[in-house]
Amino acid sequence: MPFAIEPQAFVSVVRPLLESNDTHGLIQTLRLRWNCGQIARLLAHSDSDAKKVALVCLGMVGDRSCIETVAPQLADADPTINQMAEHALWSIWFRIGSPAANDQLCKGARLLNYRRLGAAVECFDNAIAADPNFAEAYNQRSIARFLRDEYEASIGDCRKAVRLMPCHFGAWAGMGHSFLHLCQLDHALRAYERALQINPHMTCVSQTAAEIRSRLGM
Repeated sequence: MPFAIEPQAFVSVVRPLLESNDTHGLIQTLRLRWNCGQIARLLAHSDSDAKKVALVCLGMVGDRSCIETVAPQLADADPTINQMAEHALWSIWFRIGSPAANDQLCKGARLLNYRRLGAAVECFDNAIAADPNFAEAYNQRSIARFLRDEYEASIGDCRKAVRLMPCHFGAWAGMGHSFLHLCQLDHALRAYERALQINPHMTCVSQTAAEIRSRLGM
């Protein structure tokens, strides 16, 4: 087990680099002084400042090994910790493929932002070919397919994403959206409820789930 970091000492080193927006210096410092496991262990500490700083740092340098430790922070009563955990997870998810897959994912995400959906899907196809276990590539392709009204295909990609990354609340919610468009309310509700079990602070998903329950007479 890696040695524990003293929370206040960690914050005193990291906070000045955060406040000066020295991202490069911060990443270098983190990689030289601590590993991801040591930083992740701060999330179990009662010091909320240390938890928040640790989440920011894990968003920058965290890897697959941190995900199971970060995900429970989504349920924290402190909305700031919840939001930081969500940001950290998305950041980690986007970079844990192979280098070639990461490159294709980033290209596809840029194309998706410009609604160049066909070209985006091609990039996500390439990312999956380069790394078949890259959950975020499936999730991003599911978004592109959803925007193309390809709801069954989008659901298939969401299923692949959550099989590889069970805590992927975004893919569970995306699955719910596609089921909803197919008027499969019971399936949509189950997907939304799974997303909310992981990340209970998804307000729009919570409201939609409540509307479905009302329509189903639940």
